[in-house]
Amino acid sequence: MSRERYWRAISIDSITPEYFPSVALFLKTSGNYVLYKDPDRMFTLADFSRLERTYTEFLYVRSGDMEVLNDFMESTMAEMLARNDLSSIAKGRILYQTSVNCVIDMFESPETTANLLRCRNLVQNILQYVASDPHVLDSLKTVVDNNFYIFTHSVQVAALSLLIHERLFELAPDEMIDVGIGSLLHDYGMTFITNEVLEKNDALSDIEYWKVKQHTREGYDYLKHCGNYGEIVLNIVRYHHERYDGNGYPTGLKGDNIPRSGQVAAICDVYSALIMDRPQRKANTHADAIKIMLDEAKSGAFNIELFNKFVDIINETSTT
Repeated sequence: MSRERYWRAISIDSITPEYFPSVALFLKTSGNYVLYKDPDRMFTLADFSRLERTYTEFLYVRSGDMEVLNDFMESTMAEMLARNDLSSIAKGRILYQTSVNCVIDMFESPETTANLLRCRNLVQNILQYVASDPHVLDSLKTVVDNNFYIFTHSVQVAALSLLIHERLFELAPDEMIDVGIGSLLHDYGMTFITNEVLEKNDALSDIEYWKVKQHTREGYDYLKHCGNYGEIVLNIVRYHHERYDGNGYPTGLKGDNIPRSGQVAAICDVYSALIMDRPQRKANTHADAIKIMLDEAKSGAFNIELFNKFVDIINETSTT
């Protein structure tokens, strides 16, 4: 396990003075983690002001303290999103922060009923946020290091998928929850691939690429075997790499034979991957990502009508 995995970044916007749980907080300086506050000391308003003055955006906690912190953040999430004294950016950071923490636990134990319930509550909060924030994409910022790419990517795909479904389709509340859960878990099959392949900076060999492509099947098989997940969730996990022209995987479905939730997830998956930093390349700008995807859509990757609607919505909800 990478040393970085022992630490989690915490936005100071999510640390409520005089109310935050009793866990140690650390500053990250030149790659080292330095104790800022021990568990016995309360985090105060003076701490918050001092960190703001020094433009400190994040503190860090040890992974062993995350259960206490997750309970706190998830129990106060609705309250935090309803606060008038927090900016849209601050709320986005808090939501992203809490979401990534939950997704990490979901990837570790997707069969656990308690984690599924946490995931459902999380999706409800994401849905509330994407439906109410006019610039939701600017507000949802990645708050952890690049080695957590798969988790931050999953949260971003979920937010995008919920946004698209909320704007374009009239789904029942339970169906929207399943869209969110399926999007959060769409890359669950990646947990069966070695870190050596996932973190490789160079181009993958044919064998390595074949292994990566198995993540849709392996994720689908495992989650179906769990017995906790419905058709919409499983469709997103299984079909988010299908292409509209039939040249995708794992089944080569074509056109509208691909479930709609899978089509939307495919578009959101590619967009998120393009605008995030990866080990082998820097993030694309929004404009460049859309240009790349338009070329892909014209070559048959996506339903062009659905893609154009996606672009309209993304442009409406982003100022960049």
